[in-house]
Amino acid sequence: MRYDLVVFDNDGVLVDSEPISNRLLAGYLTELGHPTTYEDSLRDYMGAAMHRVHDLVRERTGRRLPADFDDVFHRRVFAAFEEDLEAVPGVAALLEKLALDGIPYCVASSGSHERIRVGHRRTGLDRWFDDGRIFSSEDVGRGKPAPDLFLHAAERMGVAPERCVVVEDSPLGVRAAVAAGMDVYGFTAMTPAGKLAGATRLFQDMGELADLLSH
Repeated sequence: MRYDLVVFDNDGVLVDSEPISNRLLAGYLTELGHPTTYEDSLRDYMGAAMHRVHDLVRERTGRRLPADFDDVFHRRVFAAFEEDLEAVPGVAALLEKLALDGIPYCVASSGSHERIRVGHRRTGLDRWFDDGRIFSSEDVGRGKPAPDLFLHAAERMGVAPERCVVVEDSPLGVRAAVAAGMDVYGFTAMTPAGKLAGATRLFQDMGELADLLSH
């Protein structure tokens, strides 16, 4: 393979969580007096760490979100995950192939460690990710689109940034990977290809990714 490390985003790439979490985020913000549609949430927050939600709301309205906003939101998300969350189709087979081929991989997500683990347990992906393969925006000072998280993951995995490829489905994630000096493959199953225009390659189905990685 042309890369020494495959770095996966989590939400929308490994677990099909974006529709769930953005629906709940839009609803909760609206409930708090910040009218937000599902489409607004996808545009503004998909792929971002929670601090971006706080920052944008304060910037736009001059008001702070409640101190318990993150805790309440995550309780709602985790409850919904237990009911509805599934792995992205084809991702388990891809991870199995990477493991069998001895290709290093990890996850670097804007979500918290707890959110990553809850989603992986629910979908059975936890068998592919021990603690040494999981990196969260909680581990660094700045989340995506800053490159910090991807650079941190590469350093911990012992791989130079230019030898890494990131698998992302959000514009913020693509920007972060490019800023980190990494190639990035944009997953267009949910995000229009035009919004991932900075990606090295684009693909629409996880079944395509193994072939892309080997060429």
